[in-house]
Amino acid sequence: MRIVGGKYRNRRLHPPHEMEARPTTDFAKEGLFNVLQHSVALDGIRVLDLFAGTGNISLEFLSRGAVEVISVDQDRDLYAFMQRTARELNETGWRMVKGDVFTFLGSHRGLYDIVFADPPFHLENIERIPTLVRSAGLLGEEGTLILEHHEKLDLSALPGYQRTRKYGLIHFSFFGP
Repeated sequence: MRIVGGKYRNRRLHPPHEMEARPTTDFAKEGLFNVLQHSVALDGIRVLDLFAGTGNISLEFLSRGAVEVISVDQDRDLYAFMQRTARELNETGWRMVKGDVFTFLGSHRGLYDIVFADPPFHLENIERIPTLVRSAGLLGEEGTLILEHHEKLDLSALPGYQRTRKYGLIHFSFFGP
């Protein structure tokens, strides 16, 4: 697993071998960030990364100029891995929250330019995430929610839905505020 662009480009990440996360593939990340670079100014943005896992998406945003990224994951080992990585990179704009994403969404307040969510594909009720993010008021006026999901899930009927981009079996659905 590596960072595909920006100041950390080609930096390899070595997460714990026993992790149960499913990191976004380099192919899908490249596709996603190609879309974002042509539609959103990434420099100076605030990002919320839900189900952050290894933090590889968080690092992509930081590598490309995000000023602040908050990464939320409940796994103790992955949380420790993200903290260790942030220390190694001396990355001061990266904060981690160890906790359940749904509990976090119920209590957190803040405005973000991008909210990225990559829940486990087997998680039930993934389709409620856009509603929870919108209800919590986390998207700025021009904000975007990006939900990564498997190909069998169709989110096009949800409020705020804009489009879906497909990269193999990985789909990214985009939602507005």
